[in-house]
Amino acid sequence: MSGSAGPRAGRFSTWTTRRWLQVGVSASLTVLTLLGLAGAWVLGRTASLSDDLVNVRSPALSTAFRLESALLNQETGIRGYGLTGASETLDPYRQGLADQATYTARLQELLRGDPDGLRDLQAVQEASESWQERIARPIAAAPAGSPSPLAAGRATEGKQRFDALRSALGGQQERLRTDRTRAAEDLAATMTLRNWVFTAIAAVIAVLAVLVFEALRRGITSPLEQLGRDARIIAGGDFEHPITPTGPADLRRLSSEIDFMRSRLVRELAFTEEARRRLDAQSAELHRSNAELEQFAYVASHDLQEPLRKVSSFTQLLQRRYGGQLDDRADQYIDYAVDGANRMQVLINDLLDFSRVGRVHRELESVDLEGVHEQTLSSLSVSIEETGASITHDPLPSLTADSTQLGMLWQNLIGNALKFHRPDTAPRIHVSAERDGELWRFAVTDNGIGIAPEYAEKVFVIFQRLHTKDAYKGSGIGLAMCKKIVEFHGGTIAVDPDHHDGARITFTLASTRPVTEGPPALSTTPAATRADEEQAS
Repeated sequence: MSGSAGPRAGRFSTWTTRRWLQVGVSASLTVLTLLGLAGAWVLGRTASLSDDLVNVRSPALSTAFRLESALLNQETGIRGYGLTGASETLDPYRQGLADQATYTARLQELLRGDPDGLRDLQAVQEASESWQERIARPIAAAPAGSPSPLAAGRATEGKQRFDALRSALGGQQERLRTDRTRAAEDLAATMTLRNWVFTAIAAVIAVLAVLVFEALRRGITSPLEQLGRDARIIAGGDFEHPITPTGPADLRRLSSEIDFMRSRLVRELAFTEEARRRLDAQSAELHRSNAELEQFAYVASHDLQEPLRKVSSFTQLLQRRYGGQLDDRADQYIDYAVDGANRMQVLINDLLDFSRVGRVHRELESVDLEGVHEQTLSSLSVSIEETGASITHDPLPSLTADSTQLGMLWQNLIGNALKFHRPDTAPRIHVSAERDGELWRFAVTDNGIGIAPEYAEKVFVIFQRLHTKDAYKGSGIGLAMCKKIVEFHGGTIAVDPDHHDGARITFTLASTRPVTEGPPALSTTPAATRADEEQAS
């Protein structure tokens, strides 16, 4: 025994997980297929018997009873007509004839594969035809108004022939009743067999499930648990802990490869630590460089403001003093200079506002968006009055945010909806708000000129304009600033592509802005503060 067990154990030790699964699945499928075939046969047999009982035997017996009732109605009508001669007494007879034809055709269809049943039906038809020929038709053909002498003369014969018809009907019904009882007994026996078969199937499936579970536990789960324990020890910091190979051949190979990887990671750990230190140094240098660039941007913007104020002031003085005294071309040149200086000043101010988002801000506080909305409508009151705009909104929540930036967000979105309205159409603007978990979802919907789908991303890029400055004024920074403000507050913003009657800008804001790490805010640097104050003045 021991000599033969050794080679067998060695042969099984080379089996991989796939081989074990193939053998186990093949054996299980074979058993389940055999059980399925047995179950299918039993179910098919049960369905066949049930169909025969429900759709053939029972309907045939009930139709035979209806046929008997139709013949009794005929006999009643003929007897009444023979005794009274009243034409209305023939109504049951005529209705009985129609019902007899219907039920006879139905029985012929139901008993199509039953020779004995068809013979019984034929006997009923022959007895009925004999009674019709000798009794029913002659009496029915007699003139109405008085009793038929034929009814009295053939009363005895009529009773005999109708009794023969009753006997044929009784034989037919008895056979049909016997057939139905036999079919019900066969169905009950088959259902009992079906229950035993499915009980056996359930027991075999349960045994297979236990065997599969135990095989998986020994061949896969336990080796993987051992591998997981070794991996957790290594993850805890003991990088010198070896991984023990167990289980099928492929899992043992996997353990060996993971152990090789552990050794490789130990060698790479020192190099990774050195790279991390270098990365930290580079990150600190990048933060310092970003702070210097921010200071330079603010100082440069401030230095641009002073000469631009002079250019704007003197060109406006030139326009007021010499406007109309020079030729038309000179007036045009002066207008160009004034307009260019004004647009440059607006552009610099917008750039300053854009650069402040996320860097220069007040302490976060609870902001009532209802108040922000009212302030925005007050600021835009002239445009609202000029365009005849109708602005509605859902109840707006309070958020922990930068109130100044949210004011800029609301003013840009509603201002754009007012600016880009359809000619000769009063703007209709609605601000919606709904809670979605930790976020609030907002939408600003208008009936304006809309945004084509191909520009849904472009509109949020700084300086990207979809129209010329002559058609619609602006610097092309508004929606880019909105995007920056929304992302600073932990949300997202987009154009709704499914809205076609105008434009709909959807965006989300977090109830509480998440804390993010990064370089110091520009407001902490003296140069930036001074530049802000001087620019504001």
